Amino acid sequence: MTLLVRQQEPTRAPAWQGVQDLPQLTTTVPREYVHRASLAEVFLTGCRQLDGTRFELTGQWPRAHTFFTSSDGTQHDPMQAAETIRQVGLFLAHSEFGVPLGHHFLLRDMEFSVIPDNLGIGARPSELTLQAACTDVKWRGNRLVQFAMRITIERDGRLAARGSGHFTCVAPAAYHRLRGAGHTETGTVPIPRPLPVEPWRVGRSSVADVVLSATDQPGRWLLSPDPRHPILFDHGGDHVPGMVLIEAARQAACGLLEGDTFLPVRAITEFHRYAEFATPCWIDAVLAHPEQPGTRSVYVTGHQDGNEVFRTRLDGECAHHGAPREQRAGAAQDVGA
Repeated sequence: MTLLVRQQEPTRAPAWQGVQDLPQLTTTVPREYVHRASLAEVFLTGCRQLDGTRFELTGQWPRAHTFFTSSDGTQHDPMQAAETIRQVGLFLAHSEFGVPLGHHFLLRDMEFSVIPDNLGIGARPSELTLQAACTDVKWRGNRLVQFAMRITIERDGRLAARGSGHFTCVAPAAYHRLRGAGHTETGTVPIPRPLPVEPWRVGRSSVADVVLSATDQPGRWLLSPDPRHPILFDHGGDHVPGMVLIEAARQAACGLLEGDTFLPVRAITEFHRYAEFATPCWIDAVLAHPEQPGTRSVYVTGHQDGNEVFRTRLDGECAHHGAPREQRAGAAQDVGA
């Protein structure tokens, strides 16, 4: 099972008990409630409770983002929907279910799907309306233990994305017993890291955003994210975050389909254990049978010390890759040599 996020120190929650006290659509929700250090990375702006387990939230995606954007800057990245789903789960746990700040969350699984035609970037930031329904809510006394949720994300009344996730809440003392001592912290990861794959091979435009390094085996990569990345490692931790693993799966799918640009329209991920910094995590990708004509499907798994860390199935659309001609020619010469 992979820990999604971690608060560094327990902090006192604001005096108000819910986000109804916040001005709507003029500010973000507290960054502590979505476990983000940077205000710019908070995508939720408000929430109202519909009943005991259903909530309507508001949010905003910026027109330009340094990470969550298409290569040509015209569309929101499907991974931004996944990050928004993650933030909804954490926010509801803290604000509506009373989980204290400083607790940890295990993400057991996450699914998201998008409608690409409704992800286009317009003349203004994208205003979002989200519907969240929580199920399998379990308590131990007055303390939330776990819950699942299903979410829809709309832009201007049009469905843009939907998803789900299953969260387990862990108190600080229990987390320390679970993890034990001796785990590498983000700030102590050895630098420099292995040489990353060329960005165009894995669907990225910047080498800083690449989380994979090449191996001598087709369809296999070494997980090697830069722990200084301002988005993927917005705050510290003692393991690789779940969102980094999903990004690794996306990049591996792009790498497997080299020569095409792969746009994931659906991804289903199961997390089985923590991905540690101190030992190699191998990312393997194989083609899967597509569910719909004209789409491509890829299975991606991550293994560490012989154990499966996570598995993801991605379904998506492909377009011809726009890598610079000199890069593609150079790659061909390297293979020929």
